[in-house]
Amino acid sequence: MKDIIVTSTSSTPQVVFEATGDLLLKGRSLILDVDQFYQPLCEWAEQLNVSSVRFNLKFDYFNSASSKKILELLKIIDANNNVKDFDVFWHFETDDEDILEIGQIFEERLRKAKFYFKEYTEAS
Repeated sequence: MKDIIVTSTSSTPQVVFEATGDLLLKGRSLILDVDQFYQPLCEWAEQLNVSSVRFNLKFDYFNSASSKKILELLKIIDANNNVKDFDVFWHFETDDEDILEIGQIFEERLRKAKFYFKEYTEAS
């Protein structure tokens, strides 16, 4: 299984998916064709064969179509029988209650994932 590394753009997040189980999505997700961007990530997650996953999500913003695909990706990892420990580090900017609330909703929809909410202040 190969790692997936994708550099961020103004409309797509940075992706670092390592076969060791260390995963990162960071930036903005304003993608028109979310399936084209997220489907390879979902397929990769289905094949993931590690017992422990640490997933860092640090979004400035994502649209509703991206939100659905991010939840789908989380559900795939959550349902992966190889994964015994699934830690989700949900980063949100101070006062960004929308991103925090979406993370809390995602947490409720997953079975074994443990969420850790990490507040940060954007450097000016």
